[in-house]
Amino acid sequence: MTLACDLYFSFRSPYSYLAIGRYRAMMQEYDLDITLRPVWPLAVRQPDFFERNHPNWLGYTMRDMMRVAQFHDIPFGPPMPDPIVQDVNTRQISADQPHIRRITRLGQAAARRGRGIAFAHEAGKLIWGGATGWNEGEHLKGAAERAGLDFAQMEAEAVDDAEALDVEIAANQAALEAAGHWGVPTLVFEGEPFFGQDRIEMVKWRMKQKGLAPRAAEQ
Repeated sequence: MTLACDLYFSFRSPYSYLAIGRYRAMMQEYDLDITLRPVWPLAVRQPDFFERNHPNWLGYTMRDMMRVAQFHDIPFGPPMPDPIVQDVNTRQISADQPHIRRITRLGQAAARRGRGIAFAHEAGKLIWGGATGWNEGEHLKGAAERAGLDFAQMEAEAVDDAEALDVEIAANQAALEAAGHWGVPTLVFEGEPFFGQDRIEMVKWRMKQKGLAPRAAEQ
């Protein structure tokens, strides 16, 4: 029996990136279907978030994300460019956010096609894995192709159907909050939310209680 769940994910969240490859590996190993539910990052939903945070928040978060990447041997580096347009000195978030809107709409377009997890992982490796100019040239096209997707079709949809995609992305956030959390990455399985990249083993434990089994070997 295939188990199903939802993964709420932001392309600007380093912890979402640090979780996505491991969840993708779970799908490959087990009879499991994880649906990607992209959401806008806090910087879009709450532009004053970084100004309100404790002064130690940024320094600790940077240290922690680096060691999580090292611990799991995940390629990691600062995004170039940052998916969010933000003044590094004042921390003020720009009203115009072309990068995060484009990549999140592409992620939702991939989710429509049942390939959201694969695309988020491949795009995440560009954004957080050290690729310079991940938003330029053939980078995202290559990520889409590695995920088994037609990039030209997705890109056209992200432009032509932007309003409907945005409605779906907002609905993802509403569903996340209805499930009992607000942040990412959060995996929701049978109504139970598991927040954070450090809950993957607990997710697996719960799913095994519900019959999670290895995928049958292909003949």
